[in-house]
Amino acid sequence: MEMLLLLFTFVLSIFLGFELISKVPSQLHTPLMSGSNAISGISIVGALLASGLGEPKDPIAITLGVIAVACASINVFGGYLVTHRMLEMFRHKEGGK
Repeated sequence: MEMLLLLFTFVLSIFLGFELISKVPSQLHTPLMSGSNAISGISIVGALLASGLGEPKDPIAITLGVIAVACASINVFGGYLVTHRMLEMFRHKEGGK
């Protein structure tokens, strides 16, 4: 029963996330990306805590923690790169017409 509730929550979050993001105007994508970077930073802290709270030297907890930190780090750094690139598009070029 618990697994069914978790699956329902996961599917509902996918549907709601898609609906919310598809309705966002293009001018708000950069601020939303910055907000999602902050959330991913929080998930890095959570992954570090989760990997360290298990049994000492538990290889499964350490492996899952490393994978979680790596995935969240890729998300954060990639998000900042995309945000930086989007902001560069709005800068005026020097010496241009």
